[in-house]
Formats: sequence, C-alpha cells, structure tokens
Amino acid sequence: MAEERWRSRWVRTGSFRTHYVEAGGDGPVLVQLHGGGYAQSAVSANHTIIPKLGEHFRVLAPDAVGGYGFTDLVPASRGLQSRVDQLEDFVDTLCLDRFSIMGNSMGAWQAARYAILHPERIERMVLVGSGSIAVAMGLERIRLAGNEIADSYGQGGTREDMRMRIKAIIHRDEAITDEVIDQRLAVANRPGVPEVNKAFQEANQRFQNDPLLKIGYDMRETLPWVTELIPTIFLWGEQDHFASPEYGKQLEKMLPHVPFHWIPNAGHQVQSDQPDLVAGIVMKFLQEG
Repeated sequence: MAEERWRSRWVRTGSFRTHYVEAGGDGPVLVQLHGGGYAQSAVSANHTIIPKLGEHFRVLAPDAVGGYGFTDLVPASRGLQSRVDQLEDFVDTLCLDRFSIMGNSMGAWQAARYAILHPERIERMVLVGSGSIAVAMGLERIRLAGNEIADSYGQGGTREDMRMRIKAIIHRDEAITDEVIDQRLAVANRPGVPEVNKAFQEANQRFQNDPLLKIGYDMRETLPWVTELIPTIFLWGEQDHFASPEYGKQLEKMLPHVPFHWIPNAGHQVQSDQPDLVAGIVMKFLQEG
C-alpha cells in the first residue's frame, strides 16, 4: 500500500547509503527532514503529508544518519552536524541545485543550518516546532514530561511502549494509528539501532555543550540573518508537549521576518495531527514565489 503513496529509494552519501522516500513527479523540489525521536523515520514522521505535498511538488524525504529509518547504521560522531553533512551529500548526489526545505524538531535545526551554510541553494524554508532551534538561539532549555519518554532509546520493543513514545509528540489519539506504530517498530527492531542512536545522542550532547564545538550549533546571529534572506515560516502546535510553545512565543520575537502559524489541536508533529491544515499552509507558502 505504501508504494502507491511514495517510492522507496537509496542513494550513496559519502561512505554509506541513505534511504529516502520520494513522492510526486517533476514539480518543484521539497526536501523534508524528520525529527530526532527514537526509531523515527521520514515515513513515520510525515506519512500523512507526503502524498498531499506530492500532488504539487517532488518531495524527497531522507532517513537521517544516527540510527533513523533504514539508512545504514554508521557512526554520527558530529551529532546534528552529521545530519547536515549527510544532507549536503544527499542533495549534491541527486543534483539538486535549488530547492525548498522543510524540517521538524531536530530536522528544523538541520534545515536551518544547511540554509545558513548554503543560502544560494534554498528557495523557501518551512520550520516546524523545534526545541533544537530554541536552544541554538540562546533560550533556556525547557524540560517537559514527554521529553524523557520520547528521547529514551532501546526500550521501544512493545506496541504499548511505542504508543507512549508517539503520544509524547502526537496530540490526537486518533492520529496514533496501528500503521504509524508499525512504522516505528520496524525501525526499532533493526539490530544495532539502539547502540547507534545512543552514540548519536551522546555525540550531539558534545556538539551542543563543548566550548569549541558549540560554535557550530549556535544560531543567534545566523538564523535571523538567513531568514531575512530566505522566505521562511514557522509552524508550532498549540498542544506541543515536547517542545514547549513558550519556545515559539519567544522565537517569534527574535525572528521578525518569520511568520508563525499556531496549529490548533496539534502537538510536536503538527503534520501528523493536522495534515490537511498543515499541507494547505505549506503549499500556499511554497507557491507564493
């Protein structure tokens, strides 16, 4: 059934293979980046919205390095920067000269960092609920109850365990379907995923906190600059129990060139809770140019 909505693909990125899904035809390109929850993938994060966007765009959604999806299980020793390195190889190998980009959570930081490094390549940018960006903008880290459940690794072997993880990022119970649970469990049950994801999370802590490395994580000067240069919108769920809406309210003041869209009855993955509303906002924005 999945083959009717998207196509599964592989591409070599540096020394390893990246798995990605593709939807749509020869329309304008949108690269879509998922978040960092355990056993996450492009499909489990975006399965409700990829087909909708694929009606108007060529959507390319890679599984991130670091134990996500079905990308090769290789060390991601530079934390989130390893995801940016992978993205650079991904778009270069596919010969994408200009494209729009959309990222959720860690994927939003990844999208923004790529745009900062390569502004000439990005047409438009969509950022979705991101504590990673909030901390990179110098905001104090807010720990909420859902974070520990969603971030923990190696304990998602049962359906109920996985349902609890997903509940931390998807607000509406009816959006937590058997399909999305199966998608996450398929990744969690891959041999080696817990170990590779643990190593990625530890590397990312070093990247954010090491006095020398965190210079590359910080966005206090670069993100306001790049969002003035590149048309950008930010989407945030009003019921986000993973990355507090308080982050979004503070970021809204710090990013004057970025319109914020507050999505009702939606959690951290607004695209899962409100796919029709989110798809409509994103399509209208991407087609404005």
